[in-house]
Amino acid sequence: MDDNRRDDNRRMVRTSKFLSRVLRHDPGSIGVRLDPAGWVDVAQFLAAAAAHGRRISRAELDRVVAENDKQRFAFSPDGSRIRASQGHTVQVDLGYQEAVPPARLFHGTHPGALDAIWREGLRPMQRHAVHLSPDVATATRVGSRRGRPVVLSVDAAGMAAAGFVFRVSSNGVWLTDHVPPQFLGQVTADAE
Repeated sequence: MDDNRRDDNRRMVRTSKFLSRVLRHDPGSIGVRLDPAGWVDVAQFLAAAAAHGRRISRAELDRVVAENDKQRFAFSPDGSRIRASQGHTVQVDLGYQEAVPPARLFHGTHPGALDAIWREGLRPMQRHAVHLSPDVATATRVGSRRGRPVVLSVDAAGMAAAGFVFRVSSNGVWLTDHVPPQFLGQVTADAE
């Protein structure tokens, strides 16, 4: 990979991380406010970012939204607003409707979290919901952010039958309030 492409990739990653921080966790850090559904006007966002030393062009923003492998961000249908698809620690109502989950969902984590998970189940921690993946490969990528991944299977059909509510984000992440330990199992390498 040549230096220009490498620099471009680094800039895209930095911009994506900046968007995550502002649109999920700390919009006030650049002086913007999210509406109740998590949206912010694109022009306002870009101006506020520039005023705080972070110059992002509309073309760069479009590219980060379009090329993000996890589709973390979305534009409104008219392209005038932007928001994070899920993962907020600030209060928002993304408006995702209840959905019937597939029989199994997956959660990627790290070995250090397992003792607490086996005792308490999966909890949202600072987020509004527990995030679940539709497949082992995605859960493995999520779990590998903190080193060696551990993938847990979730008996989503059993949870739904027991009355637990699921929603699915626009980018395919399944959301629920809590996954009790009795609905969890560990995926082994030969089960993938």
